[in-house]
Amino acid sequence: MNYFSQIKSIRETEKGTDLIVHIPGEQVGHKITKYRNESVINSEIRIDDNRTITADQRKKIYATIRDIANYLGDWPEYYKEFLKFNFCMEKGIDYFSLSDCSISVARDFITYLIDFILKEDIPLSDEALKRTDDIDKYLWSCIKHKKCCICGKAGEEHHVDTIGMGRSRRTVDDSENRKMCLCREHHTEYHKIGQEDFEKKYHVYGIIYQG
Repeated sequence: MNYFSQIKSIRETEKGTDLIVHIPGEQVGHKITKYRNESVINSEIRIDDNRTITADQRKKIYATIRDIANYLGDWPEYYKEFLKFNFCMEKGIDYFSLSDCSISVARDFITYLIDFILKEDIPLSDEALKRTDDIDKYLWSCIKHKKCCICGKAGEEHHVDTIGMGRSRRTVDDSENRKMCLCREHHTEYHKIGQEDFEKKYHVYGIIYQG
């Protein structure tokens, strides 16, 4: 079992270090008490060092792979290896481990997974916006696959830099105009509350997209 956790308290003793650990969003007590007959329940602690994959990145990866496996109907371990292999082939890099790969490889792999779920229309148990590790690439993928960057529903390009009255979108070159992909509901909300409030609320923005 692997869980993202937060260390809440530390106490140093002569025999070692005692920790109080919080696992957000998970109820795991019943799993741990299965081993209550054992005097010590062993676990592994990994400390982020800002060079290797972070606990938050690992949490995003495993959650996304689990959602993919649930939707496509196979074991998460199978899709983890399948998607890692395809990612390595696409990027031309060596096989890597999710226990100690670099932050940049983890970030690129998360981007690859998010692009995969948008392309294949795979639902997530959480918004893709919360899973991404690179917001620019996420916004680009949403436009590419015509998915709302807020909720993941089918969407259309919204021009943050407006084309202007009387100009046809069929003839004008809008390649340098900032855009984002929004469904009808969020497109309506954008116009209702305005650009500044919308971007503050959802932490998204327009990007220049040249597909």
